[in-house]
Amino acid sequence: MSAASFDFSSPASQDRPDAGLDRAFRRVVLAGLALVLLVPLARASTDALGWLPLWLVGMPVVAWWALHRFRVPTVLRRVRPAAARRRAPQARRLRARGTRPARAA
Repeated sequence: MSAASFDFSSPASQDRPDAGLDRAFRRVVLAGLALVLLVPLARASTDALGWLPLWLVGMPVVAWWALHRFRVPTVLRRVRPAAARRRAPQARRLRARGTRPARAA
């Protein structure tokens, strides 16, 4: 095997998630959503699992979103410090003349 086959930084591999996983997550999300909308028991809460819509819809949606959004190299390139995002200076408080702030004893 050559070193080029282990190149994980190619832009084509980072742009698209695995098609099989994408299809599987889409089906799980749609099936969970159909269950929650059509079956009243799927909207209940159980002692063993907790709130069922969380597990039937919420968690698969988060996993599907993570498949498309949580890529470490692109996230690290887009992260900017908070100071760089600030566009205007911070507002300052006006003090009344002759008064001083109370000091703790």
